[in-house]
Amino acid sequence: MIEINKLTKTYDKSSRALKGVDISIEDGEFVFITGRSGSGKSTLLRILLKEVEPTSGRVVVNDMDLGAMPRRYVPRYRRTLGVVFQDFRLLKDRTVYENIAFAQRVIGVPGRTIKEAVPRMLKLVGLSSKYKAFPHQLSGGEQQRVAIARALINQPAVLLADEPTGNLDPQNAMEIMKLLEEINRRGTTVIVVTHSRELVNMMKKRVITMDKGIVISDVREGGYRYEN
Repeated sequence: MIEINKLTKTYDKSSRALKGVDISIEDGEFVFITGRSGSGKSTLLRILLKEVEPTSGRVVVNDMDLGAMPRRYVPRYRRTLGVVFQDFRLLKDRTVYENIAFAQRVIGVPGRTIKEAVPRMLKLVGLSSKYKAFPHQLSGGEQQRVAIARALINQPAVLLADEPTGNLDPQNAMEIMKLLEEINRRGTTVIVVTHSRELVNMMKKRVITMDKGIVISDVREGGYRYEN
């Protein structure tokens, strides 16, 4: 569960990115966070990732109070999250298999476990036949599937996706969203930051809309229509 209470972030005296944000996300939810550029959604994501600290307020993720978290614990906390970015961030000199395995190797997972986990992730994202390919040999949609597999291999409770379809054509974008929906059905909490009105309207999930640092609407599953 994610609890955000009275969250503010001020970068300087004239720039308040967040202004008293309150959000509660239950385990297993699929949530879109949307809004125009400058609405505060990216700052919110960075706070959840412990990349920046809030000016005030409280954030609790899976019973962990981020404000009270010692710096030495931050890497361990981040392992409880899966993160997918718009630009994929794959290791260009490594194969699909090696990109996914890397996420486990860096935390000391035994080789035998990796050999079992990577094929399972490849099957989930539909890339079993591409395990020897390098990123430049893949389409944008396939690269994002690799990024999702890498984000999921350590079985995070929460998957954060920052504009995951921003570099994809409409067909690949929809396929990625269907994959995220399947991941959510398996129990992972999925939070997608996006400004794509087409995807938001099509998916019919809970939608939190931000504008100028505040939450202006929070509409539960199926009740939202993005008009602007």
